[in-house]
Amino acid sequence: MGKHYLNKLFEPKSVAVFGASDREGAVGNLVFRNMIEGGFKGDVFPINPKHSKVQGHHAYPDLDSIGRAVDLAVITTPAVTVPGIIESCGEHGIRAAVVISAGFREIGQQGLKLEQALVENAHRYGLRFIGPNCLGLMRPETGLNCTFNKGSASRGNIALVSQSGAICTAILDWAAANNIGFSAVVSTGISADIDFGEVLDYLVSDPDTKSILLYIEGIHDARSFMSGLRAAARVKPVIALKTGRHLSGSKAAMSHTGALVGSDDVFDSALRRAGVVRGLRIGELFSAAATLTSVSSVRGERLVIITNGGGPGVMATDRVTDLGMSLAELSEDTLKKLNAVLPLTWSQANPVDVIGDATPERYAQAVEICMSDPGVDGLLVILTPQAMTDPAAVARSLVMIGDKSSKPLLSCWMGEIQVAEGRRILRDANLPTFHTPEAAVEAFSYLVNYYRNQKLLLETPGPLSLGKAPDVEGARMIIEGVLSEGRKVLSETESKAVLHAFHIPTAQATVVRSPNEALVQAESLGFPVALKINSPDITHKSDAGGVRLNISNAQAVRNAYNDMLQTVKKNRPEARIDGVTIEPMLQRPNGRELLVGLVTDPVFGPVITFGAGGTAVEVMGDRAVTLPPLNHRLVQDLIGQTRVYKLLGAFRHMPMADMQALEQVLLRVSEIACELPLVRELDINPLIVDEHGAIAVDARMVVDYQPQTAERYDHMAIYPYPSHLVIKLQLPNGTDMVIRPIRPEDAGIEQTFIRKLSERAKYFRFMQSITELSPQMLARFTQIDYSREMALIAVVYVDGQETEIGVARYIINPDGKSCEFAIVIADNWQRQGIAHRLMQQLIETARSHGLQIMEGDVLATNHEMRSLAKKLGFSIKLDEEEPSMERIVLHL
Repeated sequence: MGKHYLNKLFEPKSVAVFGASDREGAVGNLVFRNMIEGGFKGDVFPINPKHSKVQGHHAYPDLDSIGRAVDLAVITTPAVTVPGIIESCGEHGIRAAVVISAGFREIGQQGLKLEQALVENAHRYGLRFIGPNCLGLMRPETGLNCTFNKGSASRGNIALVSQSGAICTAILDWAAANNIGFSAVVSTGISADIDFGEVLDYLVSDPDTKSILLYIEGIHDARSFMSGLRAAARVKPVIALKTGRHLSGSKAAMSHTGALVGSDDVFDSALRRAGVVRGLRIGELFSAAATLTSVSSVRGERLVIITNGGGPGVMATDRVTDLGMSLAELSEDTLKKLNAVLPLTWSQANPVDVIGDATPERYAQAVEICMSDPGVDGLLVILTPQAMTDPAAVARSLVMIGDKSSKPLLSCWMGEIQVAEGRRILRDANLPTFHTPEAAVEAFSYLVNYYRNQKLLLETPGPLSLGKAPDVEGARMIIEGVLSEGRKVLSETESKAVLHAFHIPTAQATVVRSPNEALVQAESLGFPVALKINSPDITHKSDAGGVRLNISNAQAVRNAYNDMLQTVKKNRPEARIDGVTIEPMLQRPNGRELLVGLVTDPVFGPVITFGAGGTAVEVMGDRAVTLPPLNHRLVQDLIGQTRVYKLLGAFRHMPMADMQALEQVLLRVSEIACELPLVRELDINPLIVDEHGAIAVDARMVVDYQPQTAERYDHMAIYPYPSHLVIKLQLPNGTDMVIRPIRPEDAGIEQTFIRKLSERAKYFRFMQSITELSPQMLARFTQIDYSREMALIAVVYVDGQETEIGVARYIINPDGKSCEFAIVIADNWQRQGIAHRLMQQLIETARSHGLQIMEGDVLATNHEMRSLAKKLGFSIKLDEEEPSMERIVLHL
């Protein structure tokens, strides 16, 4: 694989510091000093036209005077000078910069104009930069420290990416005191160019980074953020700390970074879908990172607590309950084994109290027995320094067990002086250890959340469910008709018509505009009936007095009509009223009133909501949110997050609700989110669900025009599985073949495919000797972001098993206009037209994404690929730097 396009930023061989100075306290002084004192393994050129020397080093007035190539520019000069410096850098071939200078959009319109000039100059030369208004960048391994932080950071395997420079310095200071090192520290600042997504993309491929910490205040580009986040979390633990969890904090964060801040529960849902663990405090970031990188993966949430004191066990148990986890139920066999080695007075349950006089041997026996219980997913061992306790010896026995364990083993040595040696032994062995039971349980919860969220990350739903296809065009015509009339709020009947187009069952409703019309319609429908006010200005009909239920006779219909109109006009005199809707009164004694909705988050786009419904929905506040697209697994996860979920099962006299019908409604709402970007809001409240099914009793929809984009699903933060690219065809020998986009669950057939390739085929594809794909490469190849790359696989059935026989893929370059492609076909399936068909499909997909150029490298000896490229219209030219390689290019 080639070098990452941000390589010059993170791994420069030479650095020019603009604004380097001798003036104490100046940013340029601190940055240059850090570069020199940090032991940077490369050349550093201080640029200052007013001085011939800076801090005893020869200074240069400009780039011309250096006379050598520079990889990275670090700029600390006043904002007004920065656009010109960037242009000079571009002219001299510099393609990476760190802009520390402040005074851009954060100061208003004048600063925004400077920022626009800076961005335009950078883009003209293909120069990428971090900042402005940032702390800078550190790479402790190479001594790169182009920040104005006082001092550097220790080497480690954790990468820190922060929007706030102030938080960055505080975290660095805290980490130094706690012996925590870093592989990279990145302060993104305003992120006028490079944002979280691209930094994460680099860190995925960085071998020095084992886990990633994020401090987030707001997001500029949700698609790029989610894309980078999901790519990183597939191969490395990512832990995020986001501020602005409450409205006042969000406003402060937005004014700080100029980035959009969405609803916090939406952000939380986005992190879960990205496979990311969220921390709420700075200390939790490091605790989570240490635990996730040093502990084997967890397969569930069932925790065993082993302790030599009852109190600490209770404290740990309380925290387990607080965090929504569960203690493991010990099997009869485990209890029997524990009875054989523990005193008669032991707790006989989980937590396992091994009593205050527990020896290292007793601790070890209890741990090994519990570890072997199939109902146990992880262990927490707590030690308090009692008179008979040997903390160091217990620690050593725990280390020996931990080396052999496939389950997470965490420890909590409580106290300080007496347990210091034992804690050191545990830490040196990379066994997570904590000072309090609560902190240890929280660390286990990070493992559990990581496990849960990683499962969500693997879900790749398509835009449409597997049921009957919706009438998307019909629904779109209804919405466009409303917009053409200058309206944005659909009537109840229009809203229900859109739902009906997506096969969501609705209560039949008819608009009537007089008491007599209401009577005629009621007689036609049959009593009892319900009346509701029909107004584009009234969202909560009950609050305005606009609902009448259980109307059981003809006289009551006319009275209810007149009375309701008078009440609504009194309560809402400004509201426009267009008659009344009348519908049959549903007789569902076992019905549960639920809310299903769709809202448009300013950052993440469409968001699906679910929770308790009815008139008290705001008071109850029982809702969960998730990002579309959804499938059955994601729908079940959404429902399970709410309190109302418990009411859907059988209880007292009520049978279990029809969960399949409820899930189907949520899947259909996901389809609306995907296929109708004009829908900005949707409320189905109540959705009544009982043992017979689900029905939307009331619905309200808000629509608006959307900017035209090249991509079908540009309005979504998570790109759906492109099921429209699945094609079936037949090979010349009669074999049925399917070409389709790759999925995460294809990891097995992808690994088998690569493993069975000949050495020649592997070399032509990877240009190096390779036996099979590493777990990281396998995840990278099968868990892709369809908005920025595509992998089409050709599959056939051999002996009843799906078998991969070819794959063609492209990855979009940072310019957003071109892509790099590669293709390989199984040796025994070549010369049957598979490569040609795969490439045709890949080219058409690239065109539909608005790409202009497809290019790739091919070995000059790969005659088959050269021949295929010519047939497809590629031009071929020699690589001047590498004669054995050729560059093939297709203008789409």
